[in-house]
Amino acid sequence: MRIARLVRADSSAEIAPHLYSVLTQLEHQPRTATQLADRDRVSGPAMTRTINALQRLDYVSRSADPDDGRHVIVSLTPEGAKTLRRVKRNRDAWMASRLEKLSDQELTVLAEAARILHKIQEE
Repeated sequence: MRIARLVRADSSAEIAPHLYSVLTQLEHQPRTATQLADRDRVSGPAMTRTINALQRLDYVSRSADPDDGRHVIVSLTPEGAKTLRRVKRNRDAWMASRLEKLSDQELTVLAEAARILHKIQEE
């Protein structure tokens, strides 16, 4: 968790972590506000504020759900997709700059730890 915080703080200052989280959720498909709130474990009103902020930045758009008019579908805009790619590149560069300072042995240990963490995540 500490590494995740460092990555967020050092590499993606242009966008707040909660905004980035929503953009990543929308990267491959539009979602309802409820789906976004559930995935981020926040309240509906909190997600509405986040979506409003992203819409003001032109990172997301809203449209009526064709299956249920009471719901809104949130989609990534071209500007949002561009921003997401840029932030991901910055995060990757941040991590790469740290990894290149490690020894081969440390990289091997890290790769094994990643495999174990992935296994735990799948359980």
